[in-house]
Amino acid sequence: MGLPKICLGQDVLSDVNEALRKEWLVTNGLGGYASSTVLGINTRKYHGLLVAAFNPPVNRWVLLTKLDETLQIRNESYDLGSNEFIDVMHPKGYNFLSEFSVTPFPTFRYDVKGVSVKKTIFMPYMKNATAVIYKVNNPLEEKVSFNVSPLVNSRHIYNTTDKNKIDWTFIKKRHKDAITIEPSDSLSSLILSSSSNASFVDESWWIEKLFFRVDASRSENSIDDNFRPGFFKVSINPKETKKFYVLAVAAKNNTEAQSLFSSFGTELEDIDRLYVGELERRKKLLKQFQEHNAGLELEDWLKWLLQAADSFIVSRASSGTKSVLAGYHWFDDWGRDSLISLSGLTLVTGRFADAQEILLTFERYCSNGIIPNRFSDKAGDIPLYNTVDATLWFFNAVLQYLKYTGDFRFVQEKLWNTLNEIMDYHVQGTIFGIHMDDDGLIAHGPQLTWMDATTIDRFVTPRNGKAVEIQALWYNALKTMQLLATRFNQTDKTQTYSRMAQTAKESFVKKFWNDKNGYLYDVLNKDGADSTLRPNQLIAASLDFPVIDSPKMELVVEAVWKNLWGKYGLKTIPETDSRYIGTYLGNWGHRDSAYHNGTVWAWLLGPFITAFLKTKSHEEYWRNFALKNFLQPLFNVQLYNAGLGTISEIFDGNAPHYSRGCISQAWSVAEPLRAYIEDVALNRPSHEQDVLNSLL
Repeated sequence: MGLPKICLGQDVLSDVNEALRKEWLVTNGLGGYASSTVLGINTRKYHGLLVAAFNPPVNRWVLLTKLDETLQIRNESYDLGSNEFIDVMHPKGYNFLSEFSVTPFPTFRYDVKGVSVKKTIFMPYMKNATAVIYKVNNPLEEKVSFNVSPLVNSRHIYNTTDKNKIDWTFIKKRHKDAITIEPSDSLSSLILSSSSNASFVDESWWIEKLFFRVDASRSENSIDDNFRPGFFKVSINPKETKKFYVLAVAAKNNTEAQSLFSSFGTELEDIDRLYVGELERRKKLLKQFQEHNAGLELEDWLKWLLQAADSFIVSRASSGTKSVLAGYHWFDDWGRDSLISLSGLTLVTGRFADAQEILLTFERYCSNGIIPNRFSDKAGDIPLYNTVDATLWFFNAVLQYLKYTGDFRFVQEKLWNTLNEIMDYHVQGTIFGIHMDDDGLIAHGPQLTWMDATTIDRFVTPRNGKAVEIQALWYNALKTMQLLATRFNQTDKTQTYSRMAQTAKESFVKKFWNDKNGYLYDVLNKDGADSTLRPNQLIAASLDFPVIDSPKMELVVEAVWKNLWGKYGLKTIPETDSRYIGTYLGNWGHRDSAYHNGTVWAWLLGPFITAFLKTKSHEEYWRNFALKNFLQPLFNVQLYNAGLGTISEIFDGNAPHYSRGCISQAWSVAEPLRAYIEDVALNRPSHEQDVLNSLL
């Protein structure tokens, strides 16, 4: 089965500013990655050729920033590498770049005076390592030399390096053709090696004040110093084509780095085997998907979505199970994002074992009846619990897992006790003011929903009280528990959850329906009802157990579609609202103010399309309409616009809706993919009727 391909020629690459908006990403299943732009110029401090996760999938460090190449023909040197400084690009090797492609790995092709250079980057799965394979074709009558200069660092992805302020130095150690580079504080270890036909020349200095234009536009630290330890040198004879590699291996200490390095062979054939193995692994993912979605045509955009989906499924060292990295380059594994994304990443793709592990990861860390909000990149394995919705999304994820697998035994043996414990905590009350109120609905404190942005002195969208989607998720959770109790022959619990669900639904319909405007209030609290039109109310219509009836569902969908549509997703507030901010740029304060006040979110396409097609009874005409009007702009345009082959976190509310935030976001991929498979293609979960009919 063929893998997808994106190819950019000089018509795109010659426009430097536009080309620098296009980025590539390779991941390794540990949270580590390699990433840069299609010109090879790093525009973010998060860019790097080897960014290693020292505590998978977090604690990510930039160790190998990049490789810059120089071709020597006769007495002339031609730099193929490119770097940006505050007021200049130097060198401008992108002028020799004739083609860039991802096939599915990033591949650069340079042409200089008849000599062609092909550079392909990949990461072995589950290894903190990056391999770069070079192929140099010399058709000339004379020998040419090719030099590869590593730029290395030792810093967390959030930081930059100022060589005049650090209290350590780099220490180099040679062993044959491998070189170990460590800071004197021993916080990291990087091993660089090359093929036996390359030699390393020890010639070191610092490259100072590299400039990251994207970080500068975000008012973040954007100047970085990098150490150049020397260069690998290869000679290519007349009329010869030579292939060789540069391998980078990283760990948090030398012992681990040496152990990992020794697991790789030193010959070119060994690296080629790793490359082919990773290609075959990716082909296997496509085959696995097709086995679970027979008859569905695998167009290139769909193949890219499946490749992207794989990149977010990572191993968590602390639990020994899978988790979901919410986004590249800087997000950690978040409970909310993981559980919303579970269906699109693992269930529609047939990765049921991964789904089990993700559920177990978050179940393991459940505390006081709350599923973790996130694992911080710097806080180790101690999660943060400031969320009200991640816990309720956990119930929905369990329900979706059952719809695809029918595996009630797993749920009963591994999750049932925790699910009941969560319910008890919510009824009795738990942290952050989360508790079931007298009306059967869930009350909670501020900054606990997905709209959780803050500035220095305020919550941007506090939403304390009773947020609309929290009540919808609570009702869905109660009905799920009723379903499970029925299946497990626990009559008392069945009756209890049934009564609680009925009370919650009656209260919701009575209190949340805004009859004047024809849609749902966003939040109820002591100050009254917030009538702001937001997309959160879609959750009340899209879940398997909707808390509103069909006529109201139609009105909700119509109001959201009419007022919040944003080409690549849904806006978070209408343009007519005085709080609307149409561009997500500038410093933290401005960006956080815009985050949920106008910014477009692609993940919202999932619940929107599900609710929309529910109201249309999934008729073929409307399914085709949804594909053309709601999904194709994302799949046929955005996949090729920013993070190549993946979907960005957010977009400006204002046209032309530039991509912003992370270049690759889990729920931006997962939810549109799920909605396409389940609602547009109508490939429904195989156990759906059996599971949902348990309540009939």
